[in-house]
Parts: sequence; structure tokens; C-alpha cells
Amino acid sequence: MEDSPLTFPCDYPLKVMGAHTEEFRRRMREIVRAELGPDQPLAASERSSSNGRFLSLTLTVRVESRDQLDGLYRTLHATGLVLMAL
Repeated sequence: MEDSPLTFPCDYPLKVMGAHTEEFRRRMREIVRAELGPDQPLAASERSSSNGRFLSLTLTVRVESRDQLDGLYRTLHATGLVLMAL
């Protein structure tokens, strides 16, 4: 996994998309805090789809390793709430 273009630790803009619900918004933040620590600085922005059904959250997080980032993606997808993550 040393072929990553990222240099760790780094701030990483994690983008997740799902239904435009308060549950989606809340769960994504909860998972980031659980995976990366409760003191994780969490810069967030959001954007609704044109019809308002979907929400794109960009959560800029501090990750220490590729394994940590991969684990975060796996946990987010495991919720069943994430339609797409970048």
C-alpha cells in the first residue's frame, strides 16, 4: 500500500452521498468520530441535489494512515446509508 499518492498523516476531504435525511448527516459524523477519535477536528460542508432527495457531505478529516482511511470507508459503507463515497 506504499503506492498511495497521499503522504500520511494528512487532512483528507472525505465525500459521502446519501439520502437527504438528518439520520444520514448524524450517522456520518458519528462514524468519523468513532473511527478517528472524539477530538477529531471535523470541517464539514454539504450540498443538496437539485431535487433535494440526496445530500453530499464533505468531511475534511485528519488521517494517520492508508489503513485508517480504508477502514473508515468500509465502516461508512457498512451502514447501508452511503450511496457513494469518494
